[in-house]
Amino acid sequence: MALVAIAVLIAVGNLVIDKDDPNVSEAQASETTNAVASRVVMFTMPHDIKVMKLRWKQAAEAKAAVEEARRKRQAKLKARFAKLPAGVELATLESIASCESGGDPRSVSSDGSYRGKYQFSVDTWQSVGGSGMPDEATEAEQDYRAALLYARSGPGQWPVCGS
Repeated sequence: MALVAIAVLIAVGNLVIDKDDPNVSEAQASETTNAVASRVVMFTMPHDIKVMKLRWKQAAEAKAAVEEARRKRQAKLKARFAKLPAGVELATLESIASCESGGDPRSVSSDGSYRGKYQFSVDTWQSVGGSGMPDEATEAEQDYRAALLYARSGPGQWPVCGS
């Protein structure tokens, strides 16, 4: 494999460096071809390929572990916020969310004042126990905080979509 790569690069090097060009000396052309070929040999040696494959495998395993940890964290949060307070129906909240943001938990209003699935202002979000930005919270937490707000204040918190 390495010999094939060298042969291809030498051929390519010869095409790139025109030996008939009066401005390119034979030494320059040979030096350029050798430099290109030596770089290819360095990256096509079987040991280097094994190392690269090992690193790709390790990176894939690390990515999978991070993704699995994220899934577990999301499941815990979902379980924590699964029961809506005060008997608020999920269908009611889904109707409000659909109207407010198209049901998108990452939605942000054009001026940035309202965020998340229910278009909370940051002050309102904090008043129902939220921390950080509403659009950065899980969807389950947004549902839970919206239910708290609905139970506390009714549908009037969403003047267009709550009625």
